[in-house]
Amino acid sequence: MVWNQTAYFGAGAISVIPDELTGRGFTKALVVTDQVLIDTGVAARVTDLLDAAGFPYEVFSKVAPNPPIENVLAGLAAFGAAEADVLIAVGGGSPQDTCKAIGIIANNPEFADVRSLEGVAATRHRSVPIIAVPTTAGTASETTINYVITDVERRRKFVCVDPNDIPVLAVVDPEMMATAPRALKVATGLDALTHAIEGYITAAAWELSDLFHLKAIQVIAASLAAAADGDPAAMERMAMAQYVAGMGYSNVGLGLVHAMAHPLGAFFDAPHGVANGVLLAPVMAFNAPASGEKYRDIAAAFGVCTKDMPIEEARQAAVDAVAALTASLGNPTTITALGATAADVPALAQAAFDDVCAGGNPRPASVEDITALFTSLL
Repeated sequence: MVWNQTAYFGAGAISVIPDELTGRGFTKALVVTDQVLIDTGVAARVTDLLDAAGFPYEVFSKVAPNPPIENVLAGLAAFGAAEADVLIAVGGGSPQDTCKAIGIIANNPEFADVRSLEGVAATRHRSVPIIAVPTTAGTASETTINYVITDVERRRKFVCVDPNDIPVLAVVDPEMMATAPRALKVATGLDALTHAIEGYITAAAWELSDLFHLKAIQVIAASLAAAADGDPAAMERMAMAQYVAGMGYSNVGLGLVHAMAHPLGAFFDAPHGVANGVLLAPVMAFNAPASGEKYRDIAAAFGVCTKDMPIEEARQAAVDAVAALTASLGNPTTITALGATAADVPALAQAAFDDVCAGGNPRPASVEDITALFTSLL
């Protein structure tokens, strides 16, 4: 299993960044972030440290949600112009994923079309070194081998899987996440929960990954609501839980929830975590017959005593617990709320069926199965 060479955790952890940069022999950084984090001063918490240390850097802040190919190309040009030798990703999944694509293409220019990175790309060289500083407790991009890019022209998101893209250093500082709006904390928290549950039941799951995922489910179930409401201790637990989930799913894959969420993001620019929240409980219900005893563990992680339950009841208890948490957080429960109509369902279903994440689902799903699931959520 693979993850970061080094990671720091806890409030104030970003203070290590200048010493890590100089200690590793780097001379100039390109900070990859988004305009919201610039405007709110979150990115400045990192750049102020660089200023105080006299470490040279430039900033690329033109990262959009569900980052398109065009963002990657613009960032790649900015990296070349800056003549930097290290990347610092400051942000949620969008800046992290954009930064990974920039770093990979910079050292593997034969993939400069970006689209050829889809799936398991045969890159020959490791990414430009990346220091990843997440500002949300959800995607775990800072420790995974995955990143997702949007092809606006073809109305699709594609997943790139590459061990060469893992950041050399992750700095998971919950204080960088504290000022995120409640809606963003909810969405990214549901993304983390989806990672943990899908990673736990995916076809490639095994004993070691199960340890990561089950612990993450327990912590997220107990912490997400309080973290969304601004509790610092809960936010710190969420920061750790989403990272632990990433250590697991990065190595064993995901499933149908992500396969169905990706086209919702590509078609309607739906926030990824929000789409996952709509889909998670219904897809869990679909997968229940193929889940073995694992839903009993998931229900127990939510505090439901399942010891004497028949397996069918335990499975339903797990689905109900996830649905109840999602509803209590105020996440939408229909794809109509994300902009979808019945006319969109055939294209959504085909795109989900073709998505690389679908192959990890514990229960094989046909286009007709996926069509029925989307239709039930209108």
